[in-house]
Amino acid sequence: MKDKIFHKYVTIAVAILFIITVAAKVHSTQSMADVHEWNYRAVQEIERTTGNSTNYTFIVLGDNKNSRLFDDMLDEINRENASFVVDTGDMVIKGERAYYNAFLKQVEKCNKPFLTVIGNHELYDSGRAQYYDIFGQFYYSFTVGDDYYIMLDDANEKCIEPWQMEWLEKELQNGQNYSHRFVFMHVPLYDPRPGFDHSLEDTACAEELNDLFDQYNVTMIFSGHIHAYFNGTWGNTPYIITGGAGGEQVGGDDPAHYFYHYIRVHVSGNNVTYEVVRLSGPDFAPERPLYSLWLHLYVFLDVNALNIVIFISAFYLGYYFVVIKKEWVSHNFLGKWREKRAEKRGLKEKREEPDEEKKI
Repeated sequence: MKDKIFHKYVTIAVAILFIITVAAKVHSTQSMADVHEWNYRAVQEIERTTGNSTNYTFIVLGDNKNSRLFDDMLDEINRENASFVVDTGDMVIKGERAYYNAFLKQVEKCNKPFLTVIGNHELYDSGRAQYYDIFGQFYYSFTVGDDYYIMLDDANEKCIEPWQMEWLEKELQNGQNYSHRFVFMHVPLYDPRPGFDHSLEDTACAEELNDLFDQYNVTMIFSGHIHAYFNGTWGNTPYIITGGAGGEQVGGDDPAHYFYHYIRVHVSGNNVTYEVVRLSGPDFAPERPLYSLWLHLYVFLDVNALNIVIFISAFYLGYYFVVIKKEWVSHNFLGKWREKRAEKRGLKEKREEPDEEKKI
């Protein structure tokens, strides 16, 4: 009786896992956002709504990494009187399409054009191709009023490629005809924290970029990668590191730097102001780790659905015949095998009998 109850529970557990796996795959496939040229469309919207304005506000944030807190931050940003939002990268935990889809589901409620910069986490698991398919070019530029915006791709954490460096210098030259030049890059040139090195690995490249930014009077560099807030000056160029949009706060506990936040930037003619907006409410809420756990499980089921189904099927077939139907297996396979073996042994003994009679 106990065996039958145990077999029943095993069968139910296998069936539930099978159904959940298939359901996750079907849901992921059906809900996959058919989005292309995201940034190009966002720039078009900015040009349409903001146009030649010289008095406007925009939001900068970074390192949201599929976090539940990012939803709360978007609610705050929706209440801002801002023209657009720039995400400095690490929007997703990894580069699988399901993580990108989860991000798109979050950001679709944003009531402002939302621009992205590629980060190193977007590259994981062949994510660069997914990023390009959704967002378009890895580096690009646009203008708003009398201001020049340059978005870079340093997601490899080492340097930008020679052709991107050449492109950058031309863009900086073009930007000389504008009042302000804003540069966005995920990985910062240098790590402002003593004893840390969470910045571009190629220091010669960082210095070359810094020289260019100094030479062409960049107004501000925005970057992320470090999950905290820092500001200062590299050479003659001011910078802001904003990595507080939901990613785990690691590396320190100084409340002056480690907190969830975004940056409100206001441009008014020749003047630019920068304001740090701390996210209201506690830094920790119980639903956040649960949301993260569910997202990881969902993506795992989606990515490995076929392998899981094959494994479940093979496991249950083996369990069914070896454990549940062991008597049937014993009778139909082992029993017949024993009968054949006994039959062969009997034939062998019969063949040996005449020889023994001759010896007698």
